[in-house]
Order: sequence, then structure tokens, then C-alpha cells
Amino acid sequence: MSTVAYKPRLATKYKAEVVPALMKKFGYSSVMEAPKLEKICVNRGVNGAVTDKKLVDIAIDELTNITGQKAIATMSKKDISNFKLRKHIPIGARVTLRGAKMYEFLDRFIAVALPRVRDFKGVNEKSFDGRGNFTVGITEQIIFPEINIDKVNRITGMDITFVTSAGNDNEAYELLKELGMPFSNAKKTIN
Repeated sequence: MSTVAYKPRLATKYKAEVVPALMKKFGYSSVMEAPKLEKICVNRGVNGAVTDKKLVDIAIDELTNITGQKAIATMSKKDISNFKLRKHIPIGARVTLRGAKMYEFLDRFIAVALPRVRDFKGVNEKSFDGRGNFTVGITEQIIFPEINIDKVNRITGMDITFVTSAGNDNEAYELLKELGMPFSNAKKTIN
């Protein structure tokens, strides 16, 4: 009995539609030259984590539910007396997605979570870092359907970074646009 390996919808779309479109636009001579999405990093700082340790556990549970992968706590790197912060104290949560889970998260983010944002007019395309990576800030974690609004005691945000193999922002912009990222105003090039 043979089993068929599961491939996420966006992974199939990347090979079938996105790569040929990028090859046509940028004139790549090989399929391997086309940029690809390498990983998605979801990071969340927890305000008040120094005084209440349960807030970090709640953040870890929420990120685990949202991404489908176990989140880990981020630790402080140095002592800051004004904030009553000590070295190696948990102050946030993060998770790094690769492979099938990365494409599944991206699909849910584009198709389900972003349309639930209040007054959504598209993602701002000015958040590229100059090296082909794109970061978007989410102000409310309740846009994800995995979060039960009744159990949320504090509305917090998170940063989602899309790390690509693109050499510049134009290639990364076109890659994300072809994958379905709803940018606010689709312009031709990024300066």
C-alpha cells in the first residue's frame, strides 16, 4: 500500500506558478536562481514578564497554537536595573517555521488571519530590510482563528519575519506578491 506524501497548497503553487513567473520577470537561466521562502520567524515580546512569569507561558501556548509548532521562551541578554530585569529571565516567545509548516502557516496567514484585521487595506511594502527579508507587525493575536477570544486576558501583538533567499528587496517583493501576500498598493519596483 503506497501513501501519498502531503504537500501544502502554497508549496505546490510555488513550483507550478511562482517560479515560472519569477523566471520570466527577472530572466533567470535556471530554476535554482529563483528566490524562495527559507523560513518564517514569529517573535513576541511579553510586557510585564518580569513580574508575572505566567504571561510568558501564555504567550508560548498561544504561539504554539497559532503556528502548530512548539514555541520557546526568549531570554534577556543583560541586566537592566531600571526595568528590574535580570540576565537569563524569560521575556518573550518565538518560533521558527520551515518546510511544510512554514507554507501552511503562510497560507493561513494570507487567507484567514489578514482578512480578519480591522480596516485592512493591505500589508505595507516598506518593511523590507534591504537584504530580501520582510517583517510585518501584528497588533492583535486574536486575528488568528486558533485563539479563543474568550480565554484571552490581554491583547498583544507579534512580529512575523519572512526570510527569503532573494538577493534584494525587489526579488523578495515579487516572490511574496506571487505567493499571495496582499500588499497595500502594488507598485512595480521598491526603491
